[in-house]
Amino acid sequence: MLSVLPILFVLVVVVGLMVCAALFIPKGPQQVLIRTSILLALAACYLMWMVTYMAQLHPLIVPTRALKAES
Repeated sequence: MLSVLPILFVLVVVVGLMVCAALFIPKGPQQVLIRTSILLALAACYLMWMVTYMAQLHPLIVPTRALKAES
């Protein structure tokens, strides 16, 4: 359960940043493009971080200690 807490905490931070970005983008002809770009970048960064974090916590291949050959 402890490994899920950082994922949820970072998710809350990212969602907060997304809400701020959606609300405080100034009006203009490119408002939708800027908002979409920021939201997409935040979502992609979060997903990349989460996948990397989970891969380190639960690797598919268990690391093994290599035995050194004595000469």
